Amino acid sequence: MEKNKTEKAVEIKTAPKFTKEQLLSAERFSGRKDALGALLRDNREYTIAEAEGALDKFMKGKVM
Repeated sequence: MEKNKTEKAVEIKTAPKFTKEQLLSAERFSGRKDALGALLRDNREYTIAEAEGALDKFMKGKVM
C-alpha cells in the first residue's frame, strides 16, 4: 500500500530519539557528559537537537 504525501512528510520530519544513557555514551557528547548527565532526566527520550539545545541553554546561562 502506498502512503500519501502527508504520511511521507511525517516520516521525514520525525527525528530519532535516544535515552539519557545512549546520549551519554555517544562520542558526540564525550566532552560534555557531566553537564548532559545533570541536565537530562532519566526515563525520557531526547532527540540530538533537544540534547544540544539543553547544553547550549545551560552554557549560555547567567553566572550569579
